[in-house]
Amino acid sequence: MKGILLGLFLLTAGVAQAQSVKLEEQEQSVNGVTRRGQQLTVQLDQKLVEKLWKEHLSDKAGKIKSSKGVYTVEGAEIKDISKEPMRVVSQVGSNGLGSYVWWSLDMGVAYVDKDATPKEYAAAEDFMREFARKLYREDVLRQINQAEDVLRSTKSEQDRVVKQANDLQLSIEKNKKRRKDLEAELVRNAEDLKQLEREVELNEKQQAASREQVRKMEKAVEEVKDKLKDMK
Repeated sequence: MKGILLGLFLLTAGVAQAQSVKLEEQEQSVNGVTRRGQQLTVQLDQKLVEKLWKEHLSDKAGKIKSSKGVYTVEGAEIKDISKEPMRVVSQVGSNGLGSYVWWSLDMGVAYVDKDATPKEYAAAEDFMREFARKLYREDVLRQINQAEDVLRSTKSEQDRVVKQANDLQLSIEKNKKRRKDLEAELVRNAEDLKQLEREVELNEKQQAASREQVRKMEKAVEEVKDKLKDMK
């Protein structure tokens, strides 16, 4: 039960965090060169953000080249931002506000800039906000999966406890039956003992009668012998 409550708490927390998105124009130093671009900050684990960003950027922009934490796409074709191919330079990191994704878009004749290219800049913001929604959807799904894992584990534990209770009850019933059998056997044994004692007592009387009979027969034999002696 505690595990389920924890899972539901994490799920609720994840949904609440989905509103925590910060998107701003930001300069970043990449390989010693300062570039202006956009930075998206979210309150999610950096590893998850980095994994999904590489997948998203690769799917939307093209083949990624990675070097020392810098992700570059040459000739990126993102039609929603620019009709012309662009050079995308990106980084993923973390700061006191959470995990961030920063990117700079080089259109060849100009960089995507809030003032110089407002249309392209707004389109790039939409691209980043779409990615943020994807991030939080993925995080919520991950937390749902975790909660379901906890639920399955809890149900398995419940099944185990119920089975254990059933096994214990079965053992109790078997024990009761065995006890009744033993008690019945003790009663039979007591009756058998009494019967044996009666038989022993009868046997003793029979032995006494037999001894008396033997004594009488011996006496009769002696009397006959004496008569034979007198006849001589």
